Amino acid sequence: MNTPQNKNTGNTGNNNRRPGGTPGPVRPMRGLMWALYVIFGIAMIWIVRNYSGSDPVKTEWLTVKESMIPHGDVEKITYITNLHRAEVYIRKDSLSKYVNRYFGGQTPAAGPHFYFIVSSNFNAEENFEEARMELPTAQRFTISTEERNNYFGQIFDWIIFPLLLFGLLWFIMFRPMQKNMGGGPGGGIFNVGKSQAKLYEKENNVKVTFKDVAGLEEAKVEVMEIVDFLKNPQKYTALGGKIPKGALLVGPPGTGKTLLAKAVAGEANVPFFSISGSDFVEMFVGVGASRVRDLFRQAKEKAPCIVFIDEIDAVGRARSKNVGFSSNDERENTLNQLLTEMDGFGTNSGVIILAATNRADILDKALMRAGRFDRQIHVDLPEQNERLEIFKVHLRKVKLVENFDMEFLAKQTPGFSGADIANVCNEAALIAARKNKKAVDRQDFLDAIDRIVGGLERRSKIISPAEKRTIAYHEAGHATVSWWLPHANPLLKVTIIPRGNALGAAWYLPEERQITTTEQMMDEMAATLGGRAAEEIINGKISTGAMNDLEKVTKQAYAMVTYFGMSDKVGNISFYDSSGNSGYNLSKPYSEKTAELIDAEAKGFIDQAHTTALKVLREHMDGFIRLAEMLLEREVIFTDDLVKIFGERPGGQKPQSITDGATAPEATATASASAGTDTAGVTSSTADIAEPHEEPADQNA
Repeated sequence: MNTPQNKNTGNTGNNNRRPGGTPGPVRPMRGLMWALYVIFGIAMIWIVRNYSGSDPVKTEWLTVKESMIPHGDVEKITYITNLHRAEVYIRKDSLSKYVNRYFGGQTPAAGPHFYFIVSSNFNAEENFEEARMELPTAQRFTISTEERNNYFGQIFDWIIFPLLLFGLLWFIMFRPMQKNMGGGPGGGIFNVGKSQAKLYEKENNVKVTFKDVAGLEEAKVEVMEIVDFLKNPQKYTALGGKIPKGALLVGPPGTGKTLLAKAVAGEANVPFFSISGSDFVEMFVGVGASRVRDLFRQAKEKAPCIVFIDEIDAVGRARSKNVGFSSNDERENTLNQLLTEMDGFGTNSGVIILAATNRADILDKALMRAGRFDRQIHVDLPEQNERLEIFKVHLRKVKLVENFDMEFLAKQTPGFSGADIANVCNEAALIAARKNKKAVDRQDFLDAIDRIVGGLERRSKIISPAEKRTIAYHEAGHATVSWWLPHANPLLKVTIIPRGNALGAAWYLPEERQITTTEQMMDEMAATLGGRAAEEIINGKISTGAMNDLEKVTKQAYAMVTYFGMSDKVGNISFYDSSGNSGYNLSKPYSEKTAELIDAEAKGFIDQAHTTALKVLREHMDGFIRLAEMLLEREVIFTDDLVKIFGERPGGQKPQSITDGATAPEATATASASAGTDTAGVTSSTADIAEPHEEPADQNA
């Protein structure tokens, strides 16, 4: 379940403060970055000042002696003794001779303009003087000798350049990593081993309370007892009771596990640490274990307190039994440290661990034992009364029409989680706003359920008349078989309007039950195969359209044989692995002979269901054809239409009409009314199927 959108869930607006609201220190890396900026600026200034002109052109002494000196072009030659290099300066009035040939058409700087390397056996000073004396006095050049040490160049090469390189690497790698790790505690590359948990205390004013958690009454009782123990410990310790060390919230996605934890944070009046299981896992070795230690160190300092680990399966997955196949030693080291901190040799008195997961089956057994998680609190999908309470919470700020029936919505949404219900409420408000309505009515909610479950309508999709006819009879087959079989789910609505990836869909309202019998499963399989049976009867041939139906019944048939022990020949044997830790996926726990028997029994169940579907359609052929033709004409039909054709449903759960008798024809004609069920209750029986090496084709599934 989702909390109302205006709820404050933490200290997100104060990122530069330590947990608990105390100001944090100035980031230490800011000064280093400014220093790097200064160094980079100095280096750039030096480079511009010293290398703004053209570099001297390399030449040979013979070229200088024969082509430059005789014409009086040389102004000065400087011999650098320690570098064995001579630099030649050309007179300004002679530079134009060399611009195009040596300097690319651009007038060079003051010089030097040329240089050449002096070999060890070359007497530089003697040769320079000899060439100089051969010139007239007015054209003679000057000769100088010096030693040159480039101290700044060495400093640049050995100090400034590495610093610049480090600064560049910081911006490319470490700076983004620091941002990803967050600006709070534990943020930054140099605090990578610190805990990333957020701390909520009284001054954080977490506004989510148990009143905001609709439904989940049993789960709230368990959690509220932990909160009460923290508030009134004498009540329990006087009788010798001890506070539970941990509680694990288990349930499907969207059922309200995290919301329940937020309510604990708002009600407990003790420090509340919140962290995700993935926050422990990092690319650096040893970081996860270090973060676990730091988290529990902070928790012990704040005791009594609560530590909430969301999605604990990210770090608590069962350790590999085969060392050769272990691929995540870092995660296992983190888990080992977590186990030690929760119930190791030390003591964590006053620290309660609250965790949430939707994959309890893959958690390590050592993590699940008493002493670590003393309680497992199951947060299941809400029942009808609980869905009603959830709707009341999420519809507080939605402007509804007068006398709106919320109980109707609760009945229309079996199997919906709290998050799904919140999505329905929001989507209905958006649909009403799109239609410029002043209030949200029932039809907006039905359209919202339809859209969430089935997807958007695609009336512009091109379907040939023959394909449309096949789809209509396919869907009519589903509807007819499900209507006459007592254990099949009653139909609410069927459409041949493309919606999402489906070319047609049927909406059913499944009965909310905890166990299923063989007869119920067989009737459900027969209803699922009603579309394939209808194609065989009407067209005399089959298509690829029933692929989704065949996949569904195949899985169900094999489950009946291998999981539920419903086969007389195979017997009361189940190969279902509830722990998820066995090697069933590597090798089957039965012989080839048993495998052949399983295949035969599964095929037998499917054949029996197929025969039932054919029998029902042939017995009610007239109504089946009338239903299909009505579907072709209207594109959408409802429960009321089936009652007019077939009469009242003979047995099983009675269907609930979603339209008023006076408005049913109009709603049917405009295809604006929708029925909502859970994803298990909606059969998208036609789908777009892409065959291998072919373009996607519209197929009736």
